[in-house]
Amino acid sequence: MDPRNGWGDSVTTSILAAPEPVQAAQGAIQGNAWLIIAIPLLGAAVLLLAGKRADGWGHLLGCATVIASFGYSLALFSSAAGGEAAARSVHLFSWIPVNALSVDFGLRIDPLSLVFVLLITGVGALIHIYSIGYMAHDQQGRSGSANTERRRFFGYLNLFVAAMLILVLGNSFVTLYLGWEGVGLASYLLIGFWQQRASAAGAATKAFVMNRVGDVGLALAIFLMFAHLGTTRYSEVFARAGELPAGVLLAIALLLLLGACGKSGQVPLQAWLPDAMEGPTPVSALIHAATMVTAGVYLIARANPLYSLTGTGQLVVALVGAVTLLVGCVIGCAYDDIKKVLAYSTVSQIGYMMLAVGLGPAGYALGIMHLLTHGFFKAGLFLGAGSVMHGMNDEVNMRRFGGLYRYMPVTFVTFGLGYLALIGFPFLSGYYSKEAIVSAAFEAPGWQGWALGGAAVLGAGLTAFYMTRLMLMTFFGERRWENRTTADGRSFHPHESPPVMTGPMIVLAVGSVAAGLVFTRGEMLVDFLSPALGEAPEGHAVLPHSVIPVLTLGLSALGVLLAWLVVGRGPVSETRPQRVSPLVRAARADLYGNALNRAVAVRPTVGLADGLARFDRAGVDGAVNGMASTFGATSQVLRRWQTGFVRSYAMSMLVGGVLLVAALLSVGTP
Repeated sequence: MDPRNGWGDSVTTSILAAPEPVQAAQGAIQGNAWLIIAIPLLGAAVLLLAGKRADGWGHLLGCATVIASFGYSLALFSSAAGGEAAARSVHLFSWIPVNALSVDFGLRIDPLSLVFVLLITGVGALIHIYSIGYMAHDQQGRSGSANTERRRFFGYLNLFVAAMLILVLGNSFVTLYLGWEGVGLASYLLIGFWQQRASAAGAATKAFVMNRVGDVGLALAIFLMFAHLGTTRYSEVFARAGELPAGVLLAIALLLLLGACGKSGQVPLQAWLPDAMEGPTPVSALIHAATMVTAGVYLIARANPLYSLTGTGQLVVALVGAVTLLVGCVIGCAYDDIKKVLAYSTVSQIGYMMLAVGLGPAGYALGIMHLLTHGFFKAGLFLGAGSVMHGMNDEVNMRRFGGLYRYMPVTFVTFGLGYLALIGFPFLSGYYSKEAIVSAAFEAPGWQGWALGGAAVLGAGLTAFYMTRLMLMTFFGERRWENRTTADGRSFHPHESPPVMTGPMIVLAVGSVAAGLVFTRGEMLVDFLSPALGEAPEGHAVLPHSVIPVLTLGLSALGVLLAWLVVGRGPVSETRPQRVSPLVRAARADLYGNALNRAVAVRPTVGLADGLARFDRAGVDGAVNGMASTFGATSQVLRRWQTGFVRSYAMSMLVGGVLLVAALLSVGTP
């Protein structure tokens, strides 16, 4: 039993108190929770191994597996979350029995894992369904067989979902690491899905390499846990966290944060995430909304017993989140690519979540709540962007949009609701979760309250600016797409997406509107998560609580107004202005994040590799080749003595004998 939060490794007390037939049914559902992972994993295996035989029905199987997994997740949630706070650890098999290292492959069923499972399978199922229509359009003309490409795409999607489920359901840090690496592999395959495009292949490689940097941090943290505690299982690590020396505990906290920065695109490892837009738009929705980029937030929240013991570790997490949310906002203000604006919006919103979980018990549940609401409205926004691209012949430059609300009404309404939720419009989902984080940030002690709360409020205003700019440039104003033609010379006109695409967008729009109210009603979500994340203490904000919402909404309204003044009052230029301020120029260059990475990591690494290669050629190879040349030259000289004539050898022996006698006589002469 974990003494901190009461979540042990036994069946829930609600099951124990239920009638015996109900106990058996609930126990069977929880005992077979591995099916949630196995179903999409089996789907991936079939789709990737069946070959062309699955071309005609592969996309249907891909959707069916995730929908089935979502159905089982609902049953699991109902069986495990109906009563008192308790948990169950499901042992599946002994995975790594090596001397002192004994790792079981098992699942941990508790409130934190349950909400993630529902989010991953629920939003993932909607994205799968949307992909049926999107990929049917998007593959035309890109490869020899659209059906083959679509089947492979759904196989990768299934693999991604299965890996993410392993990550959140595992009962140890090693099991989490397995899912962590599986997600990295699947994201590499999905981002580089159109590998024939150099930009897509480069983006996939960049994501893979930068994530490996974070993965090293996570691996080292796991090594430290095992070295000092002899275990990596959550319940045992958390129960004995107090045994860790302060320095080791801080090192583990910072190394876990490094892993979280890699997966969640936080400073300084955020540069891969916008480039990941090179993948198909459903990939962007799946990776950037509800799954992969939230893995870092899950890691920090899951390891909350460790962070609750190190105030320095918590503060570093909060500062990284605060810096990242501002970096994402500033860069998002300068981009014209609709998908990259949303990508930097994701960087910023994950920053809010990291800020929240860095506040300790006061913010753990709030970070998860914003993660859930963000999963709805950001997935809806990405799917809406894909719908716009669908109707605009794959165009992503907002300067070539305009007036689309007349031609794409469903996309406009659903996208608009996601936009309002993102900027924190009152009573929509983002309002409840973001407002709670801002208030909690102002409750941090001393200067931290002013710094963290100020960053959160400023981020709200910047978010309202760049998202309003996006809305105005895309759906309002003059039509800047008229008289344009497709690559093959045909004229095109914007059109609404088919129902298989708009249906998931409508469902996500409903979540964008209602999720926040449902989660906060009677503090339902916070209370539900408290056994896994702890009780939130009462705090005292550096500003009156009545002032904080007014300040946040005021800055958001100011951001909306500024966006209208910049792009809403007059015509929008179809070309990006070149004479801009240094801040805008820096934002267009990603605040020189890529330049910093090249200067700090790429160039020194390439230089070291070149130096080692030269040393290998001139030093190692040179020494070996030099010795070979020396022996070769010596042998050439010596071979002249090997004439094969006996008289020559006799003459040589005679001369040598004479010389030897002469030498002896000379030495013996006084």
